[in-house]
Amino acid sequence: MSYGEVEAAAKGAGLIVMGALHPRTSGARGLKGGTLILLGAGSGFWPILQAAPEWRDGKPDPVDRWSSRVVGSIAAAFGAEARFPFGGPPYDPFIDWALKSGRAFLSPVGAMVHDTVGMMISYRGALHFADEFVIPRTDAASPCLACSEPCATACPVGALNADSFYDVAACHRHLDTPEGSSCMTGGCAARLACPVSAGAGRHPEQSAHHMKAFHPSCPAL
Repeated sequence: MSYGEVEAAAKGAGLIVMGALHPRTSGARGLKGGTLILLGAGSGFWPILQAAPEWRDGKPDPVDRWSSRVVGSIAAAFGAEARFPFGGPPYDPFIDWALKSGRAFLSPVGAMVHDTVGMMISYRGALHFADEFVIPRTDAASPCLACSEPCATACPVGALNADSFYDVAACHRHLDTPEGSSCMTGGCAARLACPVSAGAGRHPEQSAHHMKAFHPSCPAL
């Protein structure tokens, strides 16, 4: 088993490796050793999900149920433990793991930004291996360092901001208005404004699904 084999298996399922770390040296919370590989939605994720039984059976939480099955299957194939950012409380500290992987950073508005998918982050699970094995060295720097910070002014109501990070109430009120329909159908304006977000290959329908899950009472969809 190698990092490359795990990466290939993830890609075949529509997932990408969004980070890897050794808990022993990184100080990742909740883990004592081994190797942790973070998996997230890649550009091939959405069509694969739509063809899956979890999407078609009409039951709640299709994305989480799909993630449990698929990430769980990859974990079983490689003898790893599957960990998920949902299913709590308690919740696994995915934000801590992401930041300590060296590939995710805090943006000017407080939300995380990733070196290849920008602010369109969707961690679907992680694989924790008991053994340490070789993972790519990470020398990534925050993409925000060389950016004019369009995310800081993109939200029409300033819901994502450096002072309070996320004003959920203001966001919800905006989504309830006709002006908020573009966020509901296309995704968060601040996250879309990040130049690196284009690297996610995110389908607008996927963003619309996540927005509907976030604000299910909104009539925009």
